[in-house]
Amino acid sequence: QVQLVESGGGLVQPGGSLRLSCAASGNISSINVMGWYRQAPGKQRESLAAITSGGITNYEDSVKGRFTIARDSAKNTVFLQMNSLKPGDTAVYYCKAHVLEYGSVLYRDYWGQGTQVTVSS
Repeated sequence: QVQLVESGGGLVQPGGSLRLSCAASGNISSINVMGWYRQAPGKQRESLAAITSGGITNYEDSVKGRFTIARDSAKNTVFLQMNSLKPGDTAVYYCKAHVLEYGSVLYRDYWGQGTQVTVSS
């Protein structure tokens, strides 16, 4: 089994910054893609950013230039630096990892439990 644990959420004023972390642990042989998603009340979960094992990144248009994804592959950890936060960024933020477990030949997606980010004055 694999566990993902997010941290770093909280309450921040508009224009402020937060840094989210997500650490994966357990029966991990390798992780190729790690990503961040969010879900606001009454809305579908949306993809924000992803990073491959080779460091290639992509971003959803609404966060491009404000959010930065990074990864420490040695620690199976992914980060999301969020700057210039807006009230519309308020949501539960989730990380996802595409994991190959020892003893398996197929990659499988694992999700974290989510961390609340609230942007409000």
